[in-house]
Formats: sequence, structure tokens, C-alpha cells
Amino acid sequence: MSGIGKADMDGTKSVAVGLSGGVDSSVAAALLVRAGYEVTGLTMRIWDGPETGQSGCRQGCYGPGEEEDIAACESLCSRLGIPYKVVDLSREYEATVLEYFRAEYLRGRTPNPCVLCNHAVKFGFLLERARTEGLEFGRFATGHYARIQERNGRPCLRAAADPAKDQSYFLHRLGPEVLGRTLFPLGELTKPEVRDIARSLGLEVSEKPESQDFVTGGDYSSVFGGREGAPGDIVDVSGRVLGRHRGIHLYTIGQRRGLGVSTGPDPLYVLRLDAERNLVVVGPGEGLFAEGLTAEDTVLSDPALEGHSFECRIRIRQNHAPAEAEVTVRDGSARVRFRTPQRAVAPGQFAVFYDDDGFVLGGGVIEEALPAE
Repeated sequence: MSGIGKADMDGTKSVAVGLSGGVDSSVAAALLVRAGYEVTGLTMRIWDGPETGQSGCRQGCYGPGEEEDIAACESLCSRLGIPYKVVDLSREYEATVLEYFRAEYLRGRTPNPCVLCNHAVKFGFLLERARTEGLEFGRFATGHYARIQERNGRPCLRAAADPAKDQSYFLHRLGPEVLGRTLFPLGELTKPEVRDIARSLGLEVSEKPESQDFVTGGDYSSVFGGREGAPGDIVDVSGRVLGRHRGIHLYTIGQRRGLGVSTGPDPLYVLRLDAERNLVVVGPGEGLFAEGLTAEDTVLSDPALEGHSFECRIRIRQNHAPAEAEVTVRDGSARVRFRTPQRAVAPGQFAVFYDDDGFVLGGGVIEEALPAE
């Protein structure tokens, strides 16, 4: 199990485990207890709206139903015989994640709140606040499917053993100083194996479905709170008006369904979002392919890569099959050339770089797709 054995080498036995009320974090905590660690459960409270009273409906990270998840965490910690603490980060979450999410969508970009939440909130504010409030721990663990292994003498993030569940994309901005104090007990396991462990331990969450969306049901109205973008025109690549859109924040690059426009038998896709002119630009699917991209705010796990071109495999979104590419990074700016054109490169998403062994080399925020010639 990724990282569990190595923690003993420096005598660090106290671990805070980030708990969400789901099966993954619950099993991570149970495995650490079984391995002899001094474990404390730790949950961040991020929802500050009303609870709906609907039981068992929470399918997103943000939204009503949080109290039910906290109750599940309390029950787990009581069963495991470990302390439990809840930290209210609703203000930090609002200012950091939700404001970013709104701003990016209204700029015609496609944000990834999970990357920012992990980097700034879960591995940032949560740990800082927990320590400020008196919780002492040497390491932090979560139920993420990822591994931490040494590369070139430094702790490095590596994709999980199970590619179907790998979550290293969301964690790529964690540096070696953070990774050196982090444990991912599920990194070598598959989801079925995790559920089997939960059943064997008699955990109530063994059959609990996992969160599928950032917001329950994918309904972002609770996030925007009346600050949605204005309706505007849907146009083709020549600028011809084909119809009306309901606000560019409701559309994403590569979207086909729900456009309500047509120019013939061939389907139309969202090719571009023009926030300045409030336009949704659509066209045939071949217009979605790009030969490369540029990215900003790029981080590298290996400083030796700075200023040099290197070969790697790139994900341009979480579920994207890694594509072979050449990357050059200088002063936080990256230029990427794919070996084969890739579909639906979305500004605002993250491009994450991997070597052939699944080690994360870095990543940045996509700024622009370079059209295929």
C-alpha cells in the first residue's frame, strides 16, 4: 500500500487523515490504524448553505448533505477508536475555489476546481487551520488513488497502479516538500479491492456510491448565485448567427448536445467561447483538433527540466488518454507540441506532464490551443 511502510523510517507515527464520508478515505484511515499509526480523522466543512433534508442524495463535493457525511465520518472514527475534528473552511472555499470557478466560466474558460481545491484548500488551509487549532500530526493522508515514490532523489507524485482510478491529475501541483509529508494508502489498490477491504472490516460505507460531480447533479446555480452570464449569439466560424445561447458559462469546448442549432446533417460542436463578444462559436468536429497548446502558471517536479525541451505524455483533462508530446517550459510558460493532434483542448483546464513510468513531471493551466494545420 503506497507510502505506508516508508513512513516509519523517520519515526513519524502521527497521521491526520482527510475524511469525506466515502469509502476511499474511510479505508485509508482503517489501513493506517491497522498499520499501527496514531490516526486522527480530519474533515473540512465547505458548505454554508441550507441542508435540504434529502437523505443519501449527495453526489457532489459541494452542496447540501454535508452534515450527513460528517455524521458518517464521526461514526467511522468512533468505530476505529480515533479522535475526529471538523474544520470550518467555508469562507476560504468561497474565496479561493468558488470565486475562481465563477470567474473562469464567465471568461469563457473551463475551470477545474478539484485541482485548486486539493492544492490550496485540502493540502493548504485545512492543514494550517488544524494545526492552529491545536491538532498535532506529522503526516497527512487521503484516500486519493496516487503514489509517492522517489525520482532523482526527491519525492515525486506517480500515477496510481490502477489507471482507471488514478487521481494524480488533480494532485499534480503538490511539490516535494508536501509529498514528503503525505501518504496515499490506496495508491497500489483498485476500487474493487478497496470495497472488499471495507466489507471485510464491516464499514457501513462499503457500498456507498462515489461523488461524480463538483456540484451535486452538475447544477451550478447554487455556485453562481444569480451572477450567471448574459444570453448571446451562437455563431459559426464565419460569424453567421445560428441561434442564441443562455450564457457562455453553460457551454464547454467539444459540447454537442443542447446547442439547439443546425446547418445540415453533420453535427455541430462548440469550438470556442468568445467572452469578450459573448459568443459561442460552433462548427464541424474536425475543428476541435489541435496540434499543441500553450500553458501558464506551470510547475515542474524536476527543476532540471526548466528551459529544455523534453518528451513526455500529456493529459489535457482528467479522463484524457495521455498523448505523446514535446514540451518546453520557461519561466512558468509552457509550449506543447502533440505527436498526434488532440481533440477539445480547453483553455482553463490543466495540461499535466508524465514520463513513461507514470511519474508526474509537472503541469500548467491551458491558455490557448494551437490549431492543427
